[in-house]
Amino acid sequence: MFDARAMAYETEELWFDEWEHGGKAYYEDPRRIREMEPGQFRAELADTDAGDHRRARLPHSLHQGLAAFTALQRRGIPSRLLVNPSESHWVLKPKNSRQWYHEVLGWMNRWTGKGGQ
Repeated sequence: MFDARAMAYETEELWFDEWEHGGKAYYEDPRRIREMEPGQFRAELADTDAGDHRRARLPHSLHQGLAAFTALQRRGIPSRLLVNPSESHWVLKPKNSRQWYHEVLGWMNRWTGKGGQ
């Protein structure tokens, strides 16, 4: 989740979204919820599960990933976007899994100063 407002209105799984925000709907306390959203913080690797089984009805996963990536790029933060349209919340296909681990471990090594992959 990158944009709390968009997520609150784009999901059909309202219980999860509201539970994560103290049992409140977005419109009940938008300022407090905005203060906690990841868009307020920095990160460098945007990963999206474009193949989410609900993607046809709710493309929020891809939208949230693209929003995070765009925000990073516009701020000049070195970033990469990895989209696996044939995967879901977990990357299960061997080739995609190798690529995902290569990207994530490479990112971690780069920013932690740890060598080797």
